[in-house]
Amino acid sequence: MADNNSLVGGQPLLRKLNYRVILVQVLVTLFLYINFLLITTFFMKHFFYTTMRYIFFANTLLSDCLILILTNTLLIMSYFPFTIQTWLCLIIYIVLSLYTFVTPVTLTAMTLERFVAICMPLRHAELCSTRRALHCILIIHSLSSIPCIVFLSVFFASATHSFYTQDRICSVEAFTIHRWQGHLRSAISQFYFSIMFITIVISYIKIMKVAKAASGENKKSTWKGLRTVILHAFQLLLCLIQLWCPVIEAAILQIDFMLYIDVRYFNYITFILVPRCLSPLIYGLRDDKFFLALKYYALCGLYKKKSYDFSS
Repeated sequence: MADNNSLVGGQPLLRKLNYRVILVQVLVTLFLYINFLLITTFFMKHFFYTTMRYIFFANTLLSDCLILILTNTLLIMSYFPFTIQTWLCLIIYIVLSLYTFVTPVTLTAMTLERFVAICMPLRHAELCSTRRALHCILIIHSLSSIPCIVFLSVFFASATHSFYTQDRICSVEAFTIHRWQGHLRSAISQFYFSIMFITIVISYIKIMKVAKAASGENKKSTWKGLRTVILHAFQLLLCLIQLWCPVIEAAILQIDFMLYIDVRYFNYITFILVPRCLSPLIYGLRDDKFFLALKYYALCGLYKKKSYDFSS
C-alpha cells in the first residue's frame, strides 16, 4: 500500500480524492433532492400523470435518480478500494446498462411528442394519450435492453464459471474480457445514438419550418418548443460523448495515472452529472404549469397564483 501511495503522490493524492468525493456527494445529494421534489409534484397532480410529456419527464427523472445512486456508489467503491463478487457487480452493470439508454431514448420520445404537438396539433390528443404513453414506456425499456442483451450474450459465452465468484472492484471494464468486446459495445452505442440524434435533428428542422410560418401565441409556443428540442439535443450530445469516455480513459491510463484520475473525475462531472441536471431545468423550471405546481408544493401550499388551476 505504501508503494502504491508513493507512486501516485501519497497523502496529497488521498486528500485530493477525499475532496473530490465530498464535492460529488454534495452535487449528487442536491440533484437527488431536486428530482425528489419534481417526482413528488408529478404524482400530486392528475394533469401531470395523465399527460404524455410529463409521463416521459417522470421516466427520465426516475432513470436519472437510479443512475446517480449507482454511479455514485461505484465511484466511492473505486476511490476507497472495496471489492465485491463479480455476480453482484454483474447485476449492477445490467441495471446501469439498461438505464444508461433509457434516458436518451426517452429524450428522443419527448422530442417526437413535441414534434406531434407542434406540427400535427389536430392528431396530438389521439397519438399522445395516456395509454399510448404507457405503451411507449414499455417500448423504450425494450429498445434500451437490446444493447445490454447483446453484450451480455457475448460475455457469457467468453467467461468461465470461476469468473463469477472472484472479488474485484466493480466497473464496466471488468466485463470486457477481449478488446473486441469493448469495440462491439461502442459500435452498438454509437449506432443507437446516431439514430436518436438524426431523429432530433429532423424534428428540429420540421418544427423550425412551422415556427417561421406561425404567428401570435402559436409562434411564441412553437419557438419555446423549438428551444426545448435544442436542449434535448444538447443533453443527448453529452450522453453520446459519455460513451467515448472509457476508451479515452483507458488510453490515458497507459500514459499517466494522475492524469487518468483527473480526466475520469472531469468526465464523471461533465458527462454523467450534468446531463442528469438538465431534465429538471428543461421541464421542472421552464414549463410554466410544472414550475407553479412545484413552487406550490415546495412551499407547502403557501404560494398560490389565481391564474393557475390547482383543482385539476
